[in-house]
Amino acid sequence: MNSNSTVRKWLPLVSLIVIIIAIWYLAALIMNGNQLIQNLERKKQDWTYSQILSQAYQVKRPMLPAPHQVALELKKSVFDTSVNSKRSLVFHSVITLNSTLLGFVFGSMLGMLIAIGIVHNKTLEASLMPWVIASQTIPILAIAPIIVVVLGALNITGVVPKAVISMYLSFFPVTIGMVKGLRASDTLHVELMHTYNASVLQTFWKLRWYSAQPYLFASLKVAIAAALVGAIVAELPTGAQGGLGSRLLSGSYYGQTQQIWAALLMAALLGSILVWLVGLAETALLKRRGGLTNA
Repeated sequence: MNSNSTVRKWLPLVSLIVIIIAIWYLAALIMNGNQLIQNLERKKQDWTYSQILSQAYQVKRPMLPAPHQVALELKKSVFDTSVNSKRSLVFHSVITLNSTLLGFVFGSMLGMLIAIGIVHNKTLEASLMPWVIASQTIPILAIAPIIVVVLGALNITGVVPKAVISMYLSFFPVTIGMVKGLRASDTLHVELMHTYNASVLQTFWKLRWYSAQPYLFASLKVAIAAALVGAIVAELPTGAQGGLGSRLLSGSYYGQTQQIWAALLMAALLGSILVWLVGLAETALLKRRGGLTNA
Protein backbone atom coordinates (compact mmCIF):
# COMPACT_ATOMS: atom_id res chain seq x y z
CA MET A 1 0.00 0.00 0.00
CA ASN A 2 1.57 3.31 -1.06
CA SER A 3 1.49 6.52 0.96
CA ASN A 4 -1.28 8.12 -1.15
CA SER A 5 -3.72 5.25 -0.55
CA THR A 6 -2.86 5.31 3.17
CA VAL A 7 -3.66 9.01 3.33
CA ARG A 8 -6.95 8.51 1.43
CA LYS A 9 -7.90 5.71 3.84
CA TRP A 10 -7.26 7.56 7.09
CA LEU A 11 -7.91 11.18 6.11
CA PRO A 12 -11.75 11.03 6.44
CA LEU A 13 -11.51 9.38 9.87
CA VAL A 14 -8.87 11.80 11.17
CA SER A 15 -10.82 14.76 9.78
CA LEU A 16 -13.99 13.60 11.53
CA ILE A 17 -12.15 13.18 14.85
CA VAL A 18 -10.63 16.67 14.56
CA ILE A 19 -14.07 18.18 13.81
CA ILE A 20 -15.67 16.38 16.78
CA ILE A 21 -12.90 17.54 19.14
CA ALA A 22 -13.21 21.13 17.87
CA ILE A 23 -17.00 21.11 18.41
CA TRP A 24 -16.45 19.54 21.85
CA TYR A 25 -14.03 22.32 22.90
CA LEU A 26 -16.43 24.97 21.62
CA ALA A 27 -19.39 23.43 23.47
CA ALA A 28 -17.28 23.16 26.66
CA LEU A 29 -16.32 26.83 26.35
CA ILE A 30 -19.95 27.93 25.97
CA MET A 31 -21.40 25.71 28.72
CA ASN A 32 -18.61 26.15 31.27
CA GLY A 33 -18.35 29.84 30.43
CA ASN A 34 -22.04 30.36 31.20
CA GLN A 35 -21.53 28.43 34.43
CA LEU A 36 -18.63 30.71 35.43
CA ILE A 37 -20.55 33.87 34.51
CA GLN A 38 -23.55 32.83 36.60
CA ASN A 39 -21.31 32.06 39.59
CA LEU A 40 -19.49 35.39 39.32
CA GLU A 41 -22.71 37.39 38.90
CA ARG A 42 -24.25 35.57 41.87
CA LYS A 43 -21.24 36.77 43.95
CA LYS A 44 -21.61 40.24 42.36
CA GLN A 45 -18.08 40.11 40.97
CA ASP A 46 -16.93 41.71 37.72
CA TRP A 47 -15.76 39.48 34.90
CA THR A 48 -14.21 39.80 31.46
CA TYR A 49 -14.37 37.58 28.40
CA SER A 50 -10.63 36.92 28.59
CA GLN A 51 -11.08 35.76 32.20
CA ILE A 52 -13.90 33.41 31.18
CA LEU A 53 -11.88 32.13 28.23
CA SER A 54 -8.86 31.34 30.42
CA GLN A 55 -10.89 29.62 33.17
CA ALA A 56 -13.54 27.75 31.14
CA TYR A 57 -11.28 24.73 30.61
CA GLN A 58 -10.01 24.63 34.21
CA VAL A 59 -13.28 24.30 36.13
CA LYS A 60 -13.01 21.54 38.77
CA ARG A 61 -16.57 20.35 38.26
CA PRO A 62 -17.37 21.50 34.72
CA MET A 63 -20.78 21.16 33.17
CA LEU A 64 -19.05 19.72 30.10
CA PRO A 65 -15.42 18.65 30.61
CA ALA A 66 -13.01 19.49 27.81
CA PRO A 67 -11.40 16.59 25.89
CA HIS A 68 -8.03 17.03 27.64
CA GLN A 69 -9.75 16.85 31.07
CA VAL A 70 -11.41 13.56 30.09
CA ALA A 71 -8.09 12.28 28.73
CA LEU A 72 -6.39 13.08 32.04
CA GLU A 73 -9.16 11.28 33.95
CA LEU A 74 -8.77 8.25 31.68
CA LYS A 75 -5.00 8.24 32.19
CA LYS A 76 -5.41 8.49 35.96
CA SER A 77 -8.08 5.78 36.25
CA VAL A 78 -6.61 3.37 33.71
CA PHE A 79 -2.82 3.69 33.85
CA ASP A 80 -2.04 5.41 37.15
CA THR A 81 -4.31 3.29 39.34
CA SER A 82 -3.95 -0.37 40.30
CA VAL A 83 -6.37 -2.61 38.40
CA ASN A 84 -7.52 -4.05 41.76
CA SER A 85 -8.57 -0.63 43.01
CA LYS A 86 -12.20 0.43 42.89
CA ARG A 87 -10.98 3.69 41.38
CA SER A 88 -9.66 1.82 38.34
CA LEU A 89 -11.76 1.82 35.17
CA VAL A 90 -10.15 -1.49 34.22
CA PHE A 91 -11.54 -3.02 37.43
CA HIS A 92 -15.04 -1.77 36.62
CA SER A 93 -14.78 -2.74 32.95
CA VAL A 94 -13.95 -6.34 33.84
CA ILE A 95 -17.05 -6.56 36.07
CA THR A 96 -19.27 -5.20 33.30
CA LEU A 97 -17.57 -7.46 30.75
CA ASN A 98 -18.40 -10.59 32.77
CA SER A 99 -22.13 -9.72 32.79
CA THR A 100 -22.01 -8.75 29.13
CA LEU A 101 -20.44 -11.98 27.92
CA LEU A 102 -22.69 -14.20 30.05
CA GLY A 103 -25.81 -12.34 28.87
CA PHE A 104 -24.58 -12.40 25.28
CA VAL A 105 -24.09 -16.17 25.33
CA PHE A 106 -27.52 -16.77 26.89
CA GLY A 107 -29.20 -14.26 24.58
CA SER A 108 -27.58 -15.68 21.45
CA MET A 109 -28.59 -19.23 22.34
CA LEU A 110 -32.14 -18.16 23.17
CA GLY A 111 -32.40 -16.12 19.96
CA MET A 112 -31.20 -19.02 17.82
CA LEU A 113 -33.57 -21.49 19.48
CA ILE A 114 -36.56 -19.16 19.00
CA ALA A 115 -35.60 -18.52 15.36
CA ILE A 116 -35.29 -22.25 14.61
CA GLY A 117 -38.71 -22.84 16.18
CA ILE A 118 -40.29 -19.98 14.24
CA VAL A 119 -38.88 -21.13 10.89
CA HIS A 120 -39.92 -24.75 11.32
CA ASN A 121 -43.29 -24.30 13.04
CA LYS A 122 -45.95 -21.92 11.72
CA THR A 123 -47.85 -22.07 15.02
CA LEU A 124 -44.77 -20.81 16.86
CA GLU A 125 -44.33 -18.07 14.28
CA ALA A 126 -47.92 -16.89 14.71
CA SER A 127 -47.86 -17.12 18.51
CA LEU A 128 -44.28 -16.24 19.43
CA MET A 129 -43.18 -13.61 16.92
CA PRO A 130 -45.56 -10.86 18.11
CA TRP A 131 -44.34 -11.37 21.69
CA VAL A 132 -40.72 -11.26 20.60
CA ILE A 133 -41.32 -7.90 18.93
CA ALA A 134 -43.49 -6.59 21.78
CA SER A 135 -40.80 -7.49 24.33
CA GLN A 136 -38.52 -4.82 22.87
CA THR A 137 -41.12 -2.07 23.29
CA ILE A 138 -40.79 -2.26 27.08
CA PRO A 139 -38.20 0.29 28.31
CA ILE A 140 -35.23 -1.51 29.78
CA LEU A 141 -35.03 1.05 32.60
CA ALA A 142 -38.52 -0.05 33.67
CA ILE A 143 -38.00 -3.78 33.50
CA ALA A 144 -34.46 -3.93 34.93
CA PRO A 145 -35.48 -3.20 38.57
CA ILE A 146 -38.29 -5.78 38.30
CA ILE A 147 -35.87 -8.47 37.16
CA VAL A 148 -33.41 -7.59 39.92
CA VAL A 149 -36.10 -7.67 42.62
CA VAL A 150 -37.68 -10.93 41.41
CA LEU A 151 -34.34 -12.74 41.12
CA GLY A 152 -33.23 -11.27 44.45
CA ALA A 153 -36.33 -12.77 46.08
CA LEU A 154 -35.18 -16.13 44.69
CA ASN A 155 -31.72 -15.55 46.22
CA ILE A 156 -30.22 -15.12 42.76
CA THR A 157 -27.84 -12.21 43.03
CA GLY A 158 -24.47 -11.15 41.70
CA VAL A 159 -23.72 -11.37 38.02
CA VAL A 160 -26.77 -13.42 37.02
CA PRO A 161 -29.46 -10.67 37.26
CA LYS A 162 -27.28 -8.36 35.19
CA ALA A 163 -26.68 -11.15 32.66
CA VAL A 164 -30.43 -11.76 32.42
CA ILE A 165 -31.01 -8.11 31.54
CA SER A 166 -28.23 -8.31 28.95
CA MET A 167 -29.84 -11.44 27.56
CA TYR A 168 -33.17 -9.63 27.33
CA LEU A 169 -31.66 -7.00 25.03
CA SER A 170 -29.42 -9.30 23.00
CA PHE A 171 -31.75 -12.15 22.05
CA PHE A 172 -33.96 -9.99 19.80
CA PRO A 173 -31.47 -9.09 17.01
CA VAL A 174 -30.25 -12.71 16.96
CA THR A 175 -33.81 -13.97 16.57
CA ILE A 176 -34.63 -11.58 13.72
CA GLY A 177 -31.32 -12.16 11.94
CA MET A 178 -31.52 -15.94 12.24
CA VAL A 179 -35.11 -16.08 11.00
CA LYS A 180 -34.13 -14.11 7.91
CA GLY A 181 -30.97 -16.17 7.44
CA LEU A 182 -32.66 -19.54 7.80
CA ARG A 183 -35.19 -18.48 5.17
CA ALA A 184 -32.53 -17.13 2.84
CA SER A 185 -31.69 -20.52 1.33
CA ASP A 186 -32.12 -20.71 -2.43
CA THR A 187 -35.48 -22.25 -3.37
CA LEU A 188 -33.84 -24.55 -5.89
CA HIS A 189 -31.49 -25.85 -3.19
CA VAL A 190 -34.41 -26.51 -0.84
CA GLU A 191 -36.27 -28.38 -3.58
CA LEU A 192 -33.13 -30.35 -4.34
CA MET A 193 -32.94 -31.43 -0.68
CA HIS A 194 -36.59 -32.53 -0.91
CA THR A 195 -35.71 -34.50 -4.05
CA TYR A 196 -32.99 -36.27 -2.09
CA ASN A 197 -35.63 -37.06 0.56
CA ALA A 198 -33.53 -35.20 3.13
CA SER A 199 -34.93 -34.96 6.64
CA VAL A 200 -35.65 -31.63 8.34
CA LEU A 201 -32.46 -32.05 10.38
CA GLN A 202 -30.36 -32.76 7.29
CA THR A 203 -31.85 -29.76 5.46
CA PHE A 204 -31.08 -27.60 8.48
CA TRP A 205 -27.44 -28.60 8.94
CA LYS A 206 -26.51 -28.91 5.26
CA LEU A 207 -28.42 -25.92 3.87
CA ARG A 208 -30.27 -23.56 6.21
CA TRP A 209 -27.51 -23.27 8.83
CA TYR A 210 -25.03 -22.49 6.08
CA SER A 211 -27.19 -19.76 4.57
CA ALA A 212 -27.94 -18.27 8.01
CA GLN A 213 -24.32 -17.72 9.06
CA PRO A 214 -23.77 -14.28 7.41
CA TYR A 215 -27.05 -13.04 8.91
CA LEU A 216 -26.17 -14.57 12.27
CA PHE A 217 -22.87 -12.74 12.56
CA ALA A 218 -24.43 -9.44 11.51
CA SER A 219 -27.00 -9.85 14.27
CA LEU A 220 -24.36 -10.99 16.77
CA LYS A 221 -22.53 -7.68 16.31
CA VAL A 222 -25.71 -5.84 17.24
CA ALA A 223 -26.44 -8.30 20.04
CA ILE A 224 -23.11 -7.95 21.82
CA ALA A 225 -23.37 -4.15 21.76
CA ALA A 226 -26.91 -4.45 23.14
CA ALA A 227 -25.67 -6.87 25.81
CA LEU A 228 -23.10 -4.30 26.93
CA VAL A 229 -25.79 -1.63 27.18
CA GLY A 230 -27.96 -4.05 29.17
CA ALA A 231 -25.14 -4.83 31.61
CA ILE A 232 -24.46 -1.13 32.21
CA VAL A 233 -28.17 -0.34 32.68
CA ALA A 234 -28.52 -3.33 35.02
CA GLU A 235 -25.83 -1.89 37.30
CA LEU A 236 -27.85 1.28 37.88
CA PRO A 237 -30.87 -0.04 39.85
CA THR A 238 -28.89 -2.75 41.65
CA GLY A 239 -26.70 -0.26 43.46
CA ALA A 240 -23.73 -2.35 42.39
CA GLN A 241 -20.38 -1.48 43.91
CA GLY A 242 -18.59 -2.29 40.68
CA GLY A 243 -19.07 -1.92 36.95
CA LEU A 244 -19.19 0.94 34.48
CA GLY A 245 -22.83 1.58 35.38
CA SER A 246 -21.95 2.12 39.04
CA ARG A 247 -19.10 4.37 37.94
CA LEU A 248 -21.56 6.49 35.94
CA LEU A 249 -23.95 6.57 38.87
CA SER A 250 -21.33 7.64 41.42
CA GLY A 251 -20.08 10.29 39.02
CA SER A 252 -23.59 11.76 38.73
CA TYR A 253 -24.05 11.67 42.52
CA TYR A 254 -20.91 13.70 43.19
CA GLY A 255 -21.01 15.90 40.08
CA GLN A 256 -17.81 14.37 38.67
CA THR A 257 -18.50 14.86 35.00
CA GLN A 258 -14.93 13.89 34.04
CA GLN A 259 -15.56 10.51 35.69
CA ILE A 260 -18.84 10.12 33.78
CA TRP A 261 -17.28 10.93 30.42
CA ALA A 262 -14.28 8.68 31.08
CA ALA A 263 -16.63 5.78 31.88
CA LEU A 264 -18.64 6.51 28.74
CA LEU A 265 -15.54 6.48 26.56
CA MET A 266 -14.36 3.26 28.21
CA ALA A 267 -17.77 1.68 27.51
CA ALA A 268 -17.56 2.80 23.88
CA LEU A 269 -14.05 1.35 23.60
CA LEU A 270 -15.15 -1.92 25.21
CA GLY A 271 -18.13 -2.17 22.85
CA SER A 272 -15.94 -1.49 19.82
CA ILE A 273 -13.49 -4.22 20.85
CA LEU A 274 -16.30 -6.75 21.38
CA VAL A 275 -17.87 -5.98 17.97
CA TRP A 276 -14.42 -6.21 16.38
CA LEU A 277 -13.85 -9.64 17.95
CA VAL A 278 -17.19 -10.88 16.59
CA GLY A 279 -16.14 -9.51 13.20
CA LEU A 280 -12.86 -11.44 13.43
CA ALA A 281 -14.77 -14.65 14.21
CA GLU A 282 -17.07 -13.96 11.26
CA THR A 283 -14.15 -13.43 8.88
CA ALA A 284 -12.40 -16.58 10.07
CA LEU A 285 -15.50 -18.78 9.78
CA LEU A 286 -16.74 -17.45 6.46
CA LYS A 287 -13.23 -17.57 5.01
CA ARG A 288 -12.95 -21.18 6.09
CA ARG A 289 -16.17 -22.09 4.29
CA GLY A 290 -14.97 -20.34 1.15
CA GLY A 291 -16.52 -16.90 0.98
CA LEU A 292 -19.11 -14.44 2.16
CA THR A 293 -21.88 -15.41 -0.24
CA ASN A 294 -25.06 -17.10 0.87
CA ALA A 295 -25.94 -20.66 0.02
